[in-house]
Amino acid sequence: MSDLFAAAGMETELEGKRPLADRLRPASLDEVVGQDHLLGPEGPIRRMANAKRLSSMILWGPPGTGKTTIARLLAREAGYEFQQLSAVFSGVADLKKAFETARTRRMAGQATLLFVDEIHRFNRAQQDGFLPFVEEGIVTLVGATTENPSFELNGALLSRCQVYVLKRLDDAALEQLLAKAEAQEGRELPLAPEARGALVALADGDGRYLLTMAETLFNIGSARPMTTAELGQVLQKRSIAYDKDREEHYNLISALHKSVRGSDPDAALYWLARMLEGGEDPLFIARRLVRMAIEDVGAADPMSLVLANAAKDTYDFLGSPEGELALAQITVHMACAPKSVSVYKAFGAAMKAAKETGSLTPPAHIRNAPTKLMKDLGYGKGYQYDPDTAEGFSGQNYFPDEMDRVQFYKPTDQGVEAKVKERLERWASLRAGKGS
Repeated sequence: MSDLFAAAGMETELEGKRPLADRLRPASLDEVVGQDHLLGPEGPIRRMANAKRLSSMILWGPPGTGKTTIARLLAREAGYEFQQLSAVFSGVADLKKAFETARTRRMAGQATLLFVDEIHRFNRAQQDGFLPFVEEGIVTLVGATTENPSFELNGALLSRCQVYVLKRLDDAALEQLLAKAEAQEGRELPLAPEARGALVALADGDGRYLLTMAETLFNIGSARPMTTAELGQVLQKRSIAYDKDREEHYNLISALHKSVRGSDPDAALYWLARMLEGGEDPLFIARRLVRMAIEDVGAADPMSLVLANAAKDTYDFLGSPEGELALAQITVHMACAPKSVSVYKAFGAAMKAAKETGSLTPPAHIRNAPTKLMKDLGYGKGYQYDPDTAEGFSGQNYFPDEMDRVQFYKPTDQGVEAKVKERLERWASLRAGKGS
């Protein structure tokens, strides 16, 4: 009997040493927080679990949102055997063993849910290796990834899986986790209300990270509730989740570009700050700002291109952090500037016409005539030097003789371009008069 008590005591001691996040792992899909769109009564994963018939799927979402937990509980509630692999630690031999084990189970009438964590880390050939086993139903594949499956997974594998997007946990979901942690520990976190809010903000949507920080605070203990400043001394600020060569990189630069294009300087500054805080190369941002000046601001504010290049040169000269202010300045300038894509469109139309018209030569009067033969052939004959005319405008034809005049450039009424529009309309009127 004493041995039984000793074993029970040891088990209780080991339970207490398990990480808090592990001890609070949900025991059913109903206990998973923050993913009601997938696990609620009408959610697709909930409905599959209730029907006990699972389809292969990819769970895509940020760290700490419950991908592994959902896969484990899904297998349990649907009556499947759960088998787990990590693409970081597994190779071809591990995959073969997993498939053979699943085949044996199937022959015994037992279905297998094969969970592959970080599935995007398998190369293309390894991903192709899943196909026959998924098609034959030997395994139901559940892959977890933090990366965009469209970029990281084979099209053939994706076509055989449903992709479900897990959301980063909002403040309400994170508060639920803190309440569960306090119930598990039998005491409240030693935090003042504003510090509790700061703790939730530090988690940045990651439930596992929140519970890890909470466990640190429980272990440290405090005679009185900590202030936000005291919390900052105990817990280091978490680095912003940002991969410079993956999807978030492109999402944030797209957000910056569209905010400038949409004339929202405040949102543009926010996305600029997010990228810089995440460690993005400021010169990459500078190159995109130059592109915005050309594509989106254009002729409505021609100085934007000059200023964008000046901001790039300023950063080159000053470096961080002082040079980053130059990027902020041009970001605000262009977000507030009038916008025009008239030159962008005009150049596209001109390129199209150039391809369609082939090798038409310029009209004779504007051809180069450096030799007597060329002059005898009429090159340059009749050419009028526009600055010497009474109106500073000759109205001559500059298109090929075989081609009708086309208006590629259609200026807008925005900014500087409005005056350009007036000038071009006047010249068009003069040209029409001289032609008649």
